[in-house]
Amino acid sequence: MSGLVAQILNGVQYGLLLFLISSGLTLIFGVMGVINLAHGSLFMIGAYVAFVVTGATGSLWWSLPVAILAGLALGAALERALFRHFYHREHLDQVLLTFALILLFEEGRSMLLGNDFHSVAVPAALDVSVPVIGGFSYSAYRLAVLVACLLIAGAMFLAIERTRVGSAIRAAAEKPEMVNLLGLDARRIHMLVFAVGTALATLAGALAAPLHSVYPNMGNGFLIISFVVVVVGGVGSVAGAFWGALLIGLVDTLAKAYLPFASGLAVYVLMAAVLLWRPTGLFARA
Repeated sequence: MSGLVAQILNGVQYGLLLFLISSGLTLIFGVMGVINLAHGSLFMIGAYVAFVVTGATGSLWWSLPVAILAGLALGAALERALFRHFYHREHLDQVLLTFALILLFEEGRSMLLGNDFHSVAVPAALDVSVPVIGGFSYSAYRLAVLVACLLIAGAMFLAIERTRVGSAIRAAAEKPEMVNLLGLDARRIHMLVFAVGTALATLAGALAAPLHSVYPNMGNGFLIISFVVVVVGGVGSVAGAFWGALLIGLVDTLAKAYLPFASGLAVYVLMAAVLLWRPTGLFARA
């Protein structure tokens, strides 16, 4: 029983981390129609920010606001300089652009920080185990990541569903042609969405650094599984990304623990089944 509880907690924590990445991915695609293959590289940048800042300050805590600010600035710069000119281009053009960004980010990482594997220390206050049930204890840092992701998810839902800015974002996603007619500046909305989506990816990378280490091309695997989350949850739906990420996180973790012979196939079989049964995603709006 303790082993099952541990795997369920691992699956939920992994799923919520995937939500941070995939929510930005689905927002960017839903609002702007841009397929951003470089989203995984943004996750990698956040992890390397955690490595550099933690090494300089001795504390992971400082790296979290730095990762968020770096993500906001980088996202705004990328949207203004590059992506703004590709909204009405073919998806193939967007794919080529973002693939080129992957190569540029990887080359820049190699030049600045090398190609070694690095570890990031868990904060001393959370480098303990917390009793959960009976004699079973669980990592305090993993629990902290789980809670932090839940708080961020709650804040995102409130911002999107209960604020004027959220209404504008939903309008841009569902009826983009009406945004300018209502007197809203679509360019500012696009920049805001891209900057926030990038910041979510870099924050996820910083939070994941102590759990997964920091290494070259680490974003590629997370990008692939994030696309699976978006497909299963429903393109453009933040709520779908949340429930889809939890489902994928649990399926992937439990399959690796109890079905090792099929651990690499479970989430992709699930995605294929969803595409056959409900092509718009399990949680997409009608």
